[in-house]
Amino acid sequence: MMSDMKKLNEARLELRGSVRCVAYNENGLHTSNEKGLLPLINWLEGDPDFLRGASVADKVVGRAAAMIMVYAGVCEVYASVISDAALELMKSEGIACTYSMTCIAISNRRGDGICPMERAVSRIRDPKEAFEVLKEKVLSN
Repeated sequence: MMSDMKKLNEARLELRGSVRCVAYNENGLHTSNEKGLLPLINWLEGDPDFLRGASVADKVVGRAAAMIMVYAGVCEVYASVISDAALELMKSEGIACTYSMTCIAISNRRGDGICPMERAVSRIRDPKEAFEVLKEKVLSN
């Protein structure tokens, strides 16, 4: 049985090139090159327990992604870039988190404002509610 730390390192090593998000669950390693929250949402839409106990590596983790990971029951996370709010949420929920760098906030893709997904959950405290709001927003675009 591979230790969680080893799983997280395996997931982190896969995070290169076009691969944007990696999950290591009881069924092995899963990669996605979809942008934003799509990997997390699609995995959960396919199987609500897909991320329960998983080790996840993601290029960018803001509070929106962190809320989904909390809702999904992720046990540990590696982020290339993580926002201060996401890091605070992970710590408060007891999710082990390592990262390469932090930022104050996640910007939109144009780089001229806050990410709309971050804005959508800025006042939401319940991870299930956040997941529903984000799923609706992502899948309607």
